[in-house]
Amino acid sequence: MGCPRCGSDNIQVVNEVKTEGFGFVEGCLGYLILGPFGLLCGLCGMGESKNNILRVCANCGAKFK
Repeated sequence: MGCPRCGSDNIQVVNEVKTEGFGFVEGCLGYLILGPFGLLCGLCGMGESKNNILRVCANCGAKFK
């Protein structure tokens, strides 16, 4: 499999991890709507991470699946 941008065969597989933290705005809105229970519900979703496996061209830096 070659790079779709430059056609190179010099491809590396990379795992990108994105971590979502607790949003201050969501916590405040949860607190205003549901009180302390809303704040705790917002904390339950804190620190969720998503893995995304991509291929990266070592020549031009293009990222693709």
